[in-house]
Amino acid sequence: MKDIMGMMKQVGQMQARLKEMQDDLAKAEHEGQSGGGLVHLTVDGKGEVKRVRIDPSLMKPDEVEILEDLIVAAAVDARSKVDTAMQDKMAEITGGLPLPPGMKLF
Repeated sequence: MKDIMGMMKQVGQMQARLKEMQDDLAKAEHEGQSGGGLVHLTVDGKGEVKRVRIDPSLMKPDEVEILEDLIVAAAVDARSKVDTAMQDKMAEITGGLPLPPGMKLF
């Protein structure tokens, strides 16, 4: 019975740490870039876009498609950084154990 109570306590502690991690990750901002730094896109830990910075040299009417592609590439880069930060935090908390099936951070 003591083992079960101890395990339940550990589960509660892990849930508290996961909640804290979720809050920290949601507040964190990650910047993605593309085009050799001509496009910068900042997202929060949930992947929501917070800022976009575009070098004025890309503001040419005949290059709209290129600019659109660079914005998408910067968003993918930023999201990749969010995912990496999330995986790093999770490994820190769980000691490298993966999340159980169905358990999500967000």
